[in-house]
Amino acid sequence: MSTVSWITARGLFGRRRFLLLLPLPGLLLALAILSRSLGVDPGEWGPAVLVGLGLAVVLPVVALIVGTGVLGAEIDDGTVVHILTKPLPRWQIVLPKLAVAAGVTAVTVAVPLYVAGVLAHSVRLGLALAAAASIGALAYCAFFVALSLLTRRPVLLGLVYVLIWEGLLGNFVSGTKVLSIQQYVIALADRIAPTELLATDVSVPVAAVMSALIAVGFTVLAIDRLRSFSVAGETS
Repeated sequence: MSTVSWITARGLFGRRRFLLLLPLPGLLLALAILSRSLGVDPGEWGPAVLVGLGLAVVLPVVALIVGTGVLGAEIDDGTVVHILTKPLPRWQIVLPKLAVAAGVTAVTVAVPLYVAGVLAHSVRLGLALAAAASIGALAYCAFFVALSLLTRRPVLLGLVYVLIWEGLLGNFVSGTKVLSIQQYVIALADRIAPTELLATDVSVPVAAVMSALIAVGFTVLAIDRLRSFSVAGETS
């Protein structure tokens, strides 16, 4: 598993798509620092920066870029064949790749969210955002890794989920929030560090259970889907 993890990390950091991870977290950090330095009331900029940008855009988009890249990019360029020819159980391929994707996403997003949370409210809020974002990173990445094995257009479908389901419908149709990873992250962060800057209709038990179900369910789906791949990289 360590070999697969190393190959995945090397491939991820060696691709140009890794550079796409930097602008959004940088923007989040810059806006938080600028708002704090200008003395703007955290009640005015906190929800927009922490939730509207950090949890609604930065976290899912970074997870989408990384999650669809750890296997999807290898399928597209044909290098997945080298992995499929090795006598490894498919779970020993999927789990290390998911771990790398979730880890990279968590670090990339949690650090600027922690700083922004500290600037907006307190160290406790910063830690809460970082912890909840890490849980969200695992759920998002499991979903996007599975999506990369189910369709040839995982990025497009992932954007539909993030922008349409979570972003558009989530703001106007309350029932959709129960199936929104973004809302789970907000609920968990608010439970750890209650604050008026965070608000959601999803309960903590629902958020915790659904996060676990999504992470486990889509991981199992990804493993099962990879079993159907032949050496040619196509489904049998």
